[in-house]
Amino acid sequence: MDNRKHNILFHTHTVSGIVISVVLYVIFFAGSFSFFRDEIINWERNQSTKVTDGIHFNINKALDSIQTNKTLYGRSVSIEKHSNERRLNVSLSASKDTLAAKETNGRDFFYLDTQDFSQHQYVSSYSLGEFLYRLHFLAQIKYPVGYYLAGFTAFFFLFAIITGVLVHWKKIVSNFYVFRPMAKLKALWTDAHTALGMIGLPFQFVYAVTGAFFMIKLLLVAPNVMVIYNGNQQELYKDLGYTPTDFSFHQTKNTEQVDYNKYLKNIQQQWPNFNITKVLIQNFGDTNEHITLEGHTNRNLKFNGFGKITYKTSTNEVVYEKKPTETTSYLESVKNILYRIHYGDYGGYLLKILSFILGLTSCFVIISGVMIWLVARDKKNVPEKRRRFNQRVVLIYLAICLSMYPITALSFIAVKVFAAQMSQSFIYSFYFIGWLIFTLFFITKKDIYFINKWTLKLGSYIGLCIPIVNGFTTGNWIWLTLQNQQYQLFFIDAFWICLSLTTLWVTAKLKK
Repeated sequence: MDNRKHNILFHTHTVSGIVISVVLYVIFFAGSFSFFRDEIINWERNQSTKVTDGIHFNINKALDSIQTNKTLYGRSVSIEKHSNERRLNVSLSASKDTLAAKETNGRDFFYLDTQDFSQHQYVSSYSLGEFLYRLHFLAQIKYPVGYYLAGFTAFFFLFAIITGVLVHWKKIVSNFYVFRPMAKLKALWTDAHTALGMIGLPFQFVYAVTGAFFMIKLLLVAPNVMVIYNGNQQELYKDLGYTPTDFSFHQTKNTEQVDYNKYLKNIQQQWPNFNITKVLIQNFGDTNEHITLEGHTNRNLKFNGFGKITYKTSTNEVVYEKKPTETTSYLESVKNILYRIHYGDYGGYLLKILSFILGLTSCFVIISGVMIWLVARDKKNVPEKRRRFNQRVVLIYLAICLSMYPITALSFIAVKVFAAQMSQSFIYSFYFIGWLIFTLFFITKKDIYFINKWTLKLGSYIGLCIPIVNGFTTGNWIWLTLQNQQYQLFFIDAFWICLSLTTLWVTAKLKK
């Protein structure tokens, strides 16, 4: 590669990395904690549930409990399991019954507890785990702005990865083994950036591709909607598998009682090791009612074993069947694989912990890239005014990014101390206002070393207090949760102890 091409790629890599650095840091930091979303939610609610992929509870009782305060006739009822917690997602469509009152039979969404069948609304049951999960794709910003911002950030991150590899291609192996902690500051940051960037390269590439796919896929397929589908967006969704087949409503109530549990048992007998993750009942209570069961085989048996079957409940006739042993279509394979490798939920705690470490490593790669940019411009031939400006930019950048650690740790304490006031608005206010206060405080110090050291120290001290506060407020002391085999509750307390001790050790090694 000649010097001109090298310089173009180098500057493109630098500019694209600097432009997206703050947003990318937020995405990776929040995304790292999102690997433990289920554990955080269960820890908040003092609930420990069996780790399973499928739905295992009495569907008949669940539907009876829903009908105590809601009319289901003529509606589509969707029950889905997305995570390992006691609550399932329940979506109700508007009723097709022309005689139904519109104000009481419109769309609805809530969570259903699988043990006591209590119903919980989204806003009132909002959790810190859900907050961090949604923060990693900027869902708190008005839709669709946040989604597209996260998607294009992932896209430009992919661009930065490719240009970075091309820039370092000739020395990519030799530079990987080079680390000069006693050399000049720029050399130290460059070595750390290159070595850790190479270690996390496969991880970062996967998340750049999948992140862009999830957030901006609608923009990517928009030309297909106009050309192939003549602007019919619903037809595209149907082909992609996002919209179920619609069945006509007969406006005649089914007089026979339907045993929905029977269909779940049938599937478990026909397809051993199959996990049902979604139950969809269309035209509920009508003579043309249909029930669809979707799911997948155990990941250790088949990574992409998607299955789906639809019954007409009045005749028990199988209307559609796609066995998990059959060859999965290319489209379904791509969708499923991208989801699985993005969520990292197929390898247990070992994969989650490894993904968390690689996520934080990516955060360090982002910071080291910014520090290289600063040190490279902190030279005598650069005007003093510009040098001070560059220093202020990096100072603000570090204050914003590194303040995420202490405010995240403090939020874990807040959800325990103020459990009675917990809601979406409380978490939003506490996290974002606290983040702003930490950021402004560290900006006023005007010292990069101080920011590095005390964000880590504060986060560590607060993090070590989390298991203690949890024990005092709930009685779930870390040794008791381990003894009672409440492993999800134990994990979060143990996780914060390990993380806090690690960051305390890092602060002890920091030099001005």
